Amino acid sequence: MFFGSKKKLDDLMAQLRPDLSRESLGVGPAFPGVAPNPLLSRDAWKRNAELRTGALALGVLVDWREGSSDGSPRVVLMLDVETAGGISFRGIADEDLTITELTRLAPGQTLPVRYRPAVMDHYVALARDADPAQVRRLSDEIASRKRT
Repeated sequence: MFFGSKKKLDDLMAQLRPDLSRESLGVGPAFPGVAPNPLLSRDAWKRNAELRTGALALGVLVDWREGSSDGSPRVVLMLDVETAGGISFRGIADEDLTITELTRLAPGQTLPVRYRPAVMDHYVALARDADPAQVRRLSDEIASRKRT
């Protein structure tokens, strides 16, 4: 690693941005953490590419935090995610949103997300490309499972 060990970088991030710590986000110690600048992280590039083709799930927005201090609309979204297979977990999406999208965020809002079933590391991405009919079917499937 360029600046030293990953552990030191994680500790530094926790000190600089306690609002983005694992405890603050509601995830366990296995969560790799939020990259200070995902555009410069090879792992973040790879993860984002995998998430674009990931499995569809539904996330209920819990909260969000500003992810950058340079004025760009990068936010870290915390979502309670439910998958088609009945798995529930706290998902973290690191997203660049437009100002319009940012003003429409509301706790309790249900959003389609994509996740990596083989990894299950709490990372998700908004599924902006999701077919509305597929999202409706997934929503109905999750709702019917909760009724039984």
